[in-house]
Amino acid sequence: MDSFIIAALALCSLTAPAFGDKGTSKARSCSDIRQFYSGKRFSLDGVPQSEISGEHLRICPQGYTCCTSEMEDNLAVLSRKEVEGVLKEAGRSLQNSLNGQYKTFDGYFLELLNRSALNLQESFTATWGALYVRNSQVFSELYMDLRHYYRGANVNLEDVLNDFWARLLEKLFYHANRQYSISEDYLECVSKQIDTLRPFGDVPRAMKMMVTRTFVAARSFVQGLVVSGEVVRKVSQVQLSQECMRATMRMTYCPHCRGMASARPCANYCSNVMKGCLANQADLNTEWRHLAETMMQVADRFDDPSGVDSVLLTLPVRISEGIMTMNENLQTINSKLFQTCGNIREGGFSSTAVDDAMKGGRVTVEDKLDASSTTIQKLVTDVTARLRDLQSYWVSLPNLLCSDRVATGTGAEDKCWNGMNRARYLPEVMGDGLASQINNPEVEIDITKPDMTIRQQIMQLKIMTHRLKNALNGQDVDFQDTSDDVSGSGSGMCTEEMCSRGPRLVDLVTETPRRYPLPPENKRVKASANQNLPCTAIYLLSLLMLLLRR
Repeated sequence: MDSFIIAALALCSLTAPAFGDKGTSKARSCSDIRQFYSGKRFSLDGVPQSEISGEHLRICPQGYTCCTSEMEDNLAVLSRKEVEGVLKEAGRSLQNSLNGQYKTFDGYFLELLNRSALNLQESFTATWGALYVRNSQVFSELYMDLRHYYRGANVNLEDVLNDFWARLLEKLFYHANRQYSISEDYLECVSKQIDTLRPFGDVPRAMKMMVTRTFVAARSFVQGLVVSGEVVRKVSQVQLSQECMRATMRMTYCPHCRGMASARPCANYCSNVMKGCLANQADLNTEWRHLAETMMQVADRFDDPSGVDSVLLTLPVRISEGIMTMNENLQTINSKLFQTCGNIREGGFSSTAVDDAMKGGRVTVEDKLDASSTTIQKLVTDVTARLRDLQSYWVSLPNLLCSDRVATGTGAEDKCWNGMNRARYLPEVMGDGLASQINNPEVEIDITKPDMTIRQQIMQLKIMTHRLKNALNGQDVDFQDTSDDVSGSGSGMCTEEMCSRGPRLVDLVTETPRRYPLPPENKRVKASANQNLPCTAIYLLSLLMLLLRR
């Protein structure tokens, strides 16, 4: 019996677990983590000088440790803040990129519009003289309305163009018949005959078609850039869940608690943690790609022969052609108007003054392009390339967060941190998105409760894509309050099961986090505390037998 007891004790001494990273027979010093913990601006009060038993831990493996429960909680909160910080920084970078594309296009478009207005003013003043000066408000208001429409104001573009030609008809008819006394009521009758008489020929119809397609596309395109930036901003501010906090703590700082500060996460392990943490964000991917693809299609429209440059810079010429068409058919137009609206009595200026006022020739517009200014070809190329690069943004975030933290090099797969120890990580990598996380071994996720903020942004992307597709067909769309389309109550924008689900509440850390159970498919190396149990039992049994023999 004595020989049995001695053999049992010898066996336990040989199989006793190693402590820390290298394994020694006595508790390791905690000097490294004390220095690390202090460097994170935490107080060293209560921080162990040497390793202690880890039964109190709720996130990290319960082996010998240098971390108390308070340290575990503090480091868990820190790990979440750090991940959220990286996400916000990535979001700011993407926002800046989208904002840069917006400013470039917006500046170029407004430059063309302003140049067109200036060309019209200079050429019409030279050609029509006092006739243009007295009626310049009609033209300036046209450009002002076009600018307001592009900026997103609640302006009906078709009404703007129809009103312009109707007012121009009144002005030209008045000046062509200044020998008569013409009342406001008579001029109103004149303007109502524009569709029947077609005094400007086919110019209004052709101009309406080109201007509408260009301005609808341009406004929808810049609005798409704005909405994309807002989606990024709002999603980047979504707080990560407590389950994610536990997972990032286990991956990032639990090695420090175990005395393995140099251990870096296994690549697949990090992927599963981040795919679980960013599952809701990954669900943006489909609609985000649809929006980017549609915006690229719209951008391509700006670079065709009837694109932005051509439409905006030829507006003065087209308007001049309409005026010339009316002048050439003035007698016929007057005759029909007199028949429809009634005869008018003389009492105005002499006919000579009228002839002089209407003698203007065709307008010639010389647009001197600045060689250093942005060309539409380069702009479209740059915007398209950037949108193409951003298509996979939401599903590439896990790789972004793991790129600088995972173990690399020879033998990394066998010596990396797998959440329990330095060993190979066995579970397979999960897919992207919430539905793919049902068996994620690292992050507990209720896939039936999606984040509502992100679901709202998915809806925003769908709405914007729909508007852009309408714009491709030249269909006018209303952009009022785009950023709040689905955020308010009673908006009527809910689809599928969105409205039936309440928002997911993210609890603050008010109690010691519970340790989540390990799923059976994660064949990890067990914690050293569990390995102690058989040996401890043998020790106790041996001591009991010695006592009984006495």
